[in-house]
Amino acid sequence: MTAIPFEEIRLDNGLRVIAHEDPASPVVTVHVMVHVGSKNELPGRTGFAHLFEHLLFQGSEHVPPGAHFTHVQEAGGTLNGSTAFDRTNYFESLPVDALDLALWLESDRLGWFLPGLTEEKFEAQRSVVMNERRQRYENPPYGLWLEKALALAFPEGHPYRHPTIGSMADLAAATFEDVRAFFLEQYAPANVTLVVAGGVDATAAAERVERWFGPIPARPAPGRPVVPPVRLAEERRETVVADVELPRVHLVWHAPPWTAPGSHEMEVAAAVLGGGRASRLWSELVYRRRIAQDVTAVSLQPLEDAGLFLAVLTGKPGTSTDELIGALDEIVTRLAAEGPSLAEMERARARLALAHAAALESVAGRADALAHAAALLDDPGYVERRPERLAAVDAAGVRDAVGERLAGAGRAVVDYVPSGG
Repeated sequence: MTAIPFEEIRLDNGLRVIAHEDPASPVVTVHVMVHVGSKNELPGRTGFAHLFEHLLFQGSEHVPPGAHFTHVQEAGGTLNGSTAFDRTNYFESLPVDALDLALWLESDRLGWFLPGLTEEKFEAQRSVVMNERRQRYENPPYGLWLEKALALAFPEGHPYRHPTIGSMADLAAATFEDVRAFFLEQYAPANVTLVVAGGVDATAAAERVERWFGPIPARPAPGRPVVPPVRLAEERRETVVADVELPRVHLVWHAPPWTAPGSHEMEVAAAVLGGGRASRLWSELVYRRRIAQDVTAVSLQPLEDAGLFLAVLTGKPGTSTDELIGALDEIVTRLAAEGPSLAEMERARARLALAHAAALESVAGRADALAHAAALLDDPGYVERRPERLAAVDAAGVRDAVGERLAGAGRAVVDYVPSGG
């Protein structure tokens, strides 16, 4: 098991700081995770969290537009950001001697973003996001499947009912004052976890964070949204006849939230069903029956207040989506009755252990894992314990989890049928 030592402090303004020291690394990663995602958006105001991911790269009071990228890249570093249901993150990896540069850039946009925000920047980035929605969701084949599946899986008004991109109508209706208010509420230091990982002394790194972030005024942490648990009692299905070449089925079941009882069993179940070409779905649907061209099964992690288990089946030409769904149900029912074999359990454990090790190979990966565990679980130490939790899953636990959560359970189904027949 990889040891991931860290030190943790909290600044007077509420900022949570985690320092992970790796003396062998010539680089350092600064990872800022804001505990806000699409889950925190109100009905009629969707897409704000993702819009802010764009806006925060457009400069702040002391950093001109585009200069964040220029500074990091000229120092030999890389940077990016992303938005999910529960969090928005920003991160850069640079040579160790550029740590202060990264901390200055991140502190300026956390503490002094609003003085640099203009209506022109807001309008420009809103247009960028709306165009991204067209390119990634509305125009590609099968592009709206997630939006449709979430609408089937969750009731009206539920925080997880919409994707991070938001709706076109909500983006169009957003105002400059709306986004200012969103920043003031959600981007308080007390709602942020900052991880410094790499070839720096942990104590010295924390002191440098204090230097750059300590002057940012404290603001109250926002309240957390109420997220009622959901279990579908029946199948909810939408069939889309579209200009696509192949039939495809997307199935979504509700599962336990990240690290809740049963969540690790569902991760192993996903590996047994769809983890690689020796998995049950590949062996049965792609190789033996030859009705599918591609199959996937995954337990979506990390999600803070819900869990989703996803299967995607792409059929061969002429295969019906009903045939794909029926074959999947046979396989799931058999797994719920018999449980996985010893060989399947060994493959699944090895696959998950390898994925965990690969994710932690770089200091950037360790910073990401620590930030997620701290922000969403309030437990950064979970990163080191995760392999033990997965290794403790047994075949009976997988069998029972599949029987409770998948076999015969309610689910959301979005299937695409080629319009040409």
